[in-house]
Amino acid sequence: MSEQLTQAASHEADRDDLRLAARVLRGDEAAFGSLVDAHHAALVRLARQYVPSAAVAEEVAQEAWIAFLGSLERFEGRSSLKTWLFRTLLNCARNRKRAEVRSVPFSALGALDEASEPAVDAQRFRADGVWAGHWSVAPRAFGEDGERRLMRGELRLQLERALATLPPAQREVIVLRDVENFSGAEVSELLGLSEANQRVLLHRARGRVRTALESYFEQETEAS
Repeated sequence: MSEQLTQAASHEADRDDLRLAARVLRGDEAAFGSLVDAHHAALVRLARQYVPSAAVAEEVAQEAWIAFLGSLERFEGRSSLKTWLFRTLLNCARNRKRAEVRSVPFSALGALDEASEPAVDAQRFRADGVWAGHWSVAPRAFGEDGERRLMRGELRLQLERALATLPPAQREVIVLRDVENFSGAEVSELLGLSEANQRVLLHRARGRVRTALESYFEQETEAS
């Protein structure tokens, strides 16, 4: 039932966006302000995954809004307006990152092989016997201590650091799914991925982030 309610709320939000867009095309500045209020913070958060500072992410989001307004008349409704807007943001963010990469030494551009990289260290699973493939060391529960750290901002900082280490495709998927609450179908459409590929990237990203957080908690426990 909760999933149905979530989908219903998403559809209603999409309808609200379309009504606002129609008013924007008629020159209604207040409607544009409502769209900005609804989506700007999320655009900045996503842009921040590509650029080196919050200030630059803000610039990229503003570029996306300008491009969005310039292309709004061509919107045909084949996707949700939200997907159209975020695709515009991704294009602006990727263009900005490409411009910055041109000044980075080629030796610094080594990339991980996302197709073959395991989400979790294979040594954490049993290699043989009846329980082959099962956890040899179970994932650690973060519990109340994790909640307290989140409230103090420590866990949030570790999450940001873990996200920054992910390959670009994994980072895009996990940020859209787990931070911005896009559905799997929306992310697949937005990034041009098959549903299966989207699920694999999300699984690997979540595994790497969880491993990074577990390592952080283990270090904190040993130090205390």
